[in-house]
Amino acid sequence: MADPSSYRPSPGQIPDSPGVYKFRDEHRRVIYVGKAKNLRQRVANYFQDLANLHPRTRTMVTTAASVEWTVVSTEVEALQLEYTWIKEFDPRFNVKYRDDKSYPYLAVTLNEEFPRVQVMRGAKKKGVRYFGPYGHAWAIRETVDLMLRVFPVRTCSAGVFKNAARTGRPCLLGYIDKCSAPCVGRVTPEEHRELAEDFCDFMAGRTGTYIRRLEKDMMQAAEEMEYERAARLRDDAEALKRAMEKSAVVLADATDADLIAVAEDELEAALQIFHVRGGRVRGQRGWVTDKVEAVDTSGLVEHALQQLYGEERGDAVPKEVLVPALPEDTEAVSQWLAERRGSQVSLRIPQRGDKKDLMATVQRNAQQALGLHKTKRASDLTTRSRALEEIAEALGLDTAPLRIECYDISHLQGDDVVASMVVFEDGLARKSEYRRFQIKGFEGQDDVRSMHEVIGRRFKRYLQEKERTGEWEEPQEPAPGATGPAPATPGATAPGAPGPTPGVTGPVPAPVLTAASPADEIEPREDDGRPKRFAYPPQLVVVDGGQPQVAAAKRALDELGIDDIAVCGLAKRLEEVWLPDDDDPVVLPRSSEGLYLLQRVRDEAHRFAITYQRAKRAKRIRSSPLDDVAGLGETRKQALIKHFGSVKKLRQATIEEICEVPGIGRRTAESVAAALASTAPAAPAVNTATGEIMEEDDGGAS
Repeated sequence: MADPSSYRPSPGQIPDSPGVYKFRDEHRRVIYVGKAKNLRQRVANYFQDLANLHPRTRTMVTTAASVEWTVVSTEVEALQLEYTWIKEFDPRFNVKYRDDKSYPYLAVTLNEEFPRVQVMRGAKKKGVRYFGPYGHAWAIRETVDLMLRVFPVRTCSAGVFKNAARTGRPCLLGYIDKCSAPCVGRVTPEEHRELAEDFCDFMAGRTGTYIRRLEKDMMQAAEEMEYERAARLRDDAEALKRAMEKSAVVLADATDADLIAVAEDELEAALQIFHVRGGRVRGQRGWVTDKVEAVDTSGLVEHALQQLYGEERGDAVPKEVLVPALPEDTEAVSQWLAERRGSQVSLRIPQRGDKKDLMATVQRNAQQALGLHKTKRASDLTTRSRALEEIAEALGLDTAPLRIECYDISHLQGDDVVASMVVFEDGLARKSEYRRFQIKGFEGQDDVRSMHEVIGRRFKRYLQEKERTGEWEEPQEPAPGATGPAPATPGATAPGAPGPTPGVTGPVPAPVLTAASPADEIEPREDDGRPKRFAYPPQLVVVDGGQPQVAAAKRALDELGIDDIAVCGLAKRLEEVWLPDDDDPVVLPRSSEGLYLLQRVRDEAHRFAITYQRAKRAKRIRSSPLDDVAGLGETRKQALIKHFGSVKKLRQATIEEICEVPGIGRRTAESVAAALASTAPAAPAVNTATGEIMEEDDGGAS
């Protein structure tokens, strides 16, 4: 635990301007980002008597080892920079909402020559118009199916579109008039784009214009006794009305607004958002977060607004945002929203009428979401906690292993030897921390040597990260008569390593204007506060195997002078847990939650390793002699194979014949001929049933 007074800057160092500040821990990782109208007043609040601080704030300041700040011109710039840094550094003490599910959107790809209507999930892409989110993908498909009668926009994939253009025949939707078939030229790109934009206008809430236009055309067709056309227009209008009915009218004045409600307790908060467009609820989503910082409802709302609109522009930010509590600096947040929309945005609390009633509905949804989340998590959290406690007790650990790393070796008869590293934190898989290794130290099959190499490489990288931050001293030569390596001292500062300096400002993204104070040089790549690939040590290393693998892993750690990380192995045959230097295994009960967690960790490492090994093997099998020709890209390789039909026939071709392929010059042809000549052709395949020699007719491998 750090003493905040050890890194407290003097009051004269801190400017009284708007800005953003960062707290870093002893590893130089950013653990908290905040903004302030007056940096001097806000930062000073963190250095008062610890007894007067909120427990979460107290934990943060005692975890930190330095503080630095950046001055900006306005509070709006501070808001934007705070959002940018929270997204970039992922600080552990900042509130971060996480989606409780992956929501589907109705997307129109206006960035393509022929826009496509489709269901999309995940990150939003530039040039794509989104509507939603929807609760279910089938709800989007039902709506689109109704609207394609009136707006026959392309819905097919790029492959289907290209195939239809090549054959000159549209797909089924083109034949039943639910697609305007731009693939075969029934409409021009301009006409198809106009259809897509009309589709977007209707989905955005401008519905009355199109329905009135269809009804007017229907009446005119009936007067002209074109009854079939009038019936078709009538059906089109009914289809649009049914599409509209799928989202009920909640606000009579065709309002475009987002309603945000928060349900919270001392530990967690649930957020619900209703997206209302044209007076109708067009989408809904929910977020859940742990309250890792001392934050009230207004602070939760501000964080939600940053995450909700931080990447949005234009109409994606509505004219009106209704919230249960206004942010501390309402004016700055409103101005920030207006800049992202390009016009004025109203940020307020609904006081009466339909909007207040709808806000109550959103609030009920938030309360139910929080209750459901806590019910699910209580059971899960209890089980995981019990599993970690059982592992700690069985292995004789001082504390529960909150971070577990598991390693597995995979190969096929000694070929393509690879290893995997999977990470579980608090009993849950942390897939962003997974790593893969290729065995480089030797060739052949030797799981024990492979395990020793992988553990050594991983923790050598860990020590390198500690050396960069001055946390690790090289192990000293043992004194005469001493045995084993001298223990390294975590927390020791390497000679010449700079310590944390209050007020130091590293590289920052725009719109940073000035630094807080003259800064010592900090190497951006090493000290930028981002989590490093191998920076976090585990409390427990699990290897897939028995005594030999465990001994190899322990030996690798001993050679590096690391003695504060526990090691165990889990053998598949009897699910026994092996410890270093123990002749007998630890046998956990079959019903043990601890054993079940170790099995899940081991099985995940095995899955990850074998997936990588199979991918490497498949890539090797698909390899071609042409891969070794310098400067020969995939396009020209395919052109050669297409021209000659196979590598066998290409090997038999002369340099002049190779030069006949478009894009192949004489120098490249000579390189191709030389590469194929130096590669012996594969042995002919034999049909084992008949003894017949099969002719080679490959398309890219030999």
